[in-house]
Amino acid sequence: MSSLYSRSKDLSSRSRKSLSDSPPSSPSPSTKTFRQDRVSSRSDPSGVESPSDRLSARTSTYTRRENRLASLSKTEDDLASKDYKKLYEDALTENEKLKSRLQDSKQELTKIRSQLDRVTQKQDRISERSSVFESEKREKEALEKRVSDMEEELKVLTELKSDNQRLKDENGALIRVISKLSK
Repeated sequence: MSSLYSRSKDLSSRSRKSLSDSPPSSPSPSTKTFRQDRVSSRSDPSGVESPSDRLSARTSTYTRRENRLASLSKTEDDLASKDYKKLYEDALTENEKLKSRLQDSKQELTKIRSQLDRVTQKQDRISERSSVFESEKREKEALEKRVSDMEEELKVLTELKSDNQRLKDENGALIRVISKLSK
């Protein structure tokens, strides 16, 4: 509020300074002739103006100018005091709007963070699942290889058993033949 007050005060003092410090604007041609008529009506019949007449004319001109400036500054002060209240109310309204927007933004940020956390957790679970899946896949391949190896060994074993049985049968036959020959 104090910054608004100081800004408004600066503006009103600048406008007053610019009005009081600025030289009078150049008079229009009609104003020049009006002044010349006034001067000539005050001057002697000889056409020469007395120093006292010039002094009083200047004094009255400056007095009128100062009165105008004073009335302008009073009006500006009245407007400025009214403007302070309006500016303060506008600032409060704007402040409330901004607070509301900030609150909305905070809520949205909270929602987005929670969504991000959920997505991150989901990705973590998916990556865990994929790593578990990969390890299970490797285990399955290893087991399949082991099963195929065991099947091969089983085939070899059955062949060996059949060979062993055949050799036992041959051995038995040979023993019978030798025993017949030895008798």
